[in-house]
Amino acid sequence: MATIESDKIPLQQPKHQQFSLLPKVINGGIAGVIGVTCVFPLDLVKTRLQNQQVGPNGERMYKSMFDCFRKTYAAEGYFGMYRGSGVNILLITPEKAIKLTANDYFRHKLTTKDGKLPISSQMVAGGLAGAFQIVVTTPMELLKIQMQDAGRVAAAAKLAGKTVEKVSATQLASQLVKEKGIFGLYKGIGATGLRDVTFSVIYFPLFATLNDLGPRRRLRRPMARRSSKAYPIASLRR
Repeated sequence: MATIESDKIPLQQPKHQQFSLLPKVINGGIAGVIGVTCVFPLDLVKTRLQNQQVGPNGERMYKSMFDCFRKTYAAEGYFGMYRGSGVNILLITPEKAIKLTANDYFRHKLTTKDGKLPISSQMVAGGLAGAFQIVVTTPMELLKIQMQDAGRVAAAAKLAGKTVEKVSATQLASQLVKEKGIFGLYKGIGATGLRDVTFSVIYFPLFATLNDLGPRRRLRRPMARRSSKAYPIASLRR
């Protein structure tokens, strides 16, 4: 009898899980720090190649990407490849917090009464999240690029027999605020916004769609119910 009664007990339906913001921020921050550590030398080389000055006879400081790597490492050492990375590492966590919070908030607000979220609404939510993100990314990118290019300027001055005093990110930020006010940190916000908003419009809906298409773990029966069915003799003894 116990076996029959246990089979009549309905299985528990999986509940819709609400993930808190903190794990997303922590995971996003860790992923951001790892990403900065891996790709920052490439980003530094890209910045220096873009900003190098061409001489009157067409001469260049860096002939190629590998030449820039070699000269940067020879002049500044291993840690010179990470000049300006401290700004990114410091601001990557608040950037992720703002982006993830904004995306979740707007997805919640744009969800219809029947619980559906059209792809167009997902794109709007992602775009608005990218718009909020530039509050952090614009000054972060500005300071990062200036710190990256400072090494190139110092190397050029050294070849000319001059010396350039090293400047920290804090000194650069203070100088910009004194000369141009707080809005001095947001120079180039249009280009940064165009990049971040476009990225978020594509990224968030694509991630949500692929995540929904992924495999799901099946809900398993509780051990007590499975044991009574697997061992009917033991259940009849009770």
